[in-house]
Amino acid sequence: MKVFITGAASHLAAALLPRLLAAPGVAAVTGLDLRPSGFAHPRYREILADLCTADWRALLAGHDALVHLAYVVMRGHMPLARMGAVNVAASQRLFEAAAGLPRVVHLSSASVYGNGEDLAESAPLAPLPGFHYAQHKAQLDAWLDTHHGDVVRLRPHVILGPHAQPFLRRMAQTRFYPAVGNPLPRYQCVHEDDVAAAILAALERPAAGPYNLAHPASFTLRELAARSGRRPIGLPLAAIKALHYGAWLLTASGGEPGWLQGLAGPLSLDCSRAARDLGWRAQHGLESLFC
Repeated sequence: MKVFITGAASHLAAALLPRLLAAPGVAAVTGLDLRPSGFAHPRYREILADLCTADWRALLAGHDALVHLAYVVMRGHMPLARMGAVNVAASQRLFEAAAGLPRVVHLSSASVYGNGEDLAESAPLAPLPGFHYAQHKAQLDAWLDTHHGDVVRLRPHVILGPHAQPFLRRMAQTRFYPAVGNPLPRYQCVHEDDVAAAILAALERPAAGPYNLAHPASFTLRELAARSGRRPIGLPLAAIKALHYGAWLLTASGGEPGWLQGLAGPLSLDCSRAARDLGWRAQHGLESLFC
C-alpha cells in the first residue's frame, strides 16, 4: 500500500509516521505540508505545497490511500476566511480528487458534537457558536455525509501525548479550572498513539463513516488541576475567557477565543462502533495522557 498524508508536519503526524512506515502492508508514504516535518525514512517522500493550490489528481496518482490530517487548529491572527479555505474548501477539493482511492481516512473531531454525554456517532452535529475550528469540522463532516459517505471519519476527543498542541498541554498542567457548576462537567481525552492506531486500523479493515475515539475514563477539570500536587483554584469561566481573549489579542497564542466555549458543559463519547468495526480500544491510561 502506498499512502499519501496531508499535514505531514502536524503534531499527530509526528506520532503516526513512524508507526505507519513500520506497518508490514505499507510500501511507501508521501507527506505534504507547508513546512518540513523533520521526519526521514528511506520509504518516505515529502512535498512542500499549499493545501489550497495543490494539484491533487497529479499528487495522488499511484497511491492507494489518503490520510487527511491537514487543518488549521490554532489560527492565531490568521483571517477567518483563510482558515475556512483550508479547513473546508481545500479539503472538499482534496476529497473529490481522492474519490477513486480504495481507502480515504479523514481526521475529524469530537468538537463537532458541541456538548453532551455518552454521545454516539448518530448524535447531531452541533458545534458551539464561535468555535470556528469545530464549525469547520462539522461543515466538512456534513458535506462528506452527502458526497462521500464511504470516507472514514475519525472523531477523537482532545488529543494529548508528547507531541500534543502546546495550548492543550498547558491546559492539562494548570492548577486553575473553571468553576461552572456543581457537579462540574466531565470530559475525556485520547492519547496520540491510540489515534495513530485507529488510523492504521482504518487503513487495514473494512470501514466507512464516523468513528468516535476517546479513553473511557472521564475527569473534571478540577480533578485534572489537582494532579499538579497544588491546591486547585476555581475561577469564573467569564474571567478565564477574558484572560484568554487578552492573551490571544496581544500574542495570538492559545487558540482563538472559541476554544473555551466547550468548558461550560460535558463532552463524553460512546466508542463502541470503533471497537466493533476497527477492533480499537484506547491502550494508554490517564497518567500517560498528561505526561
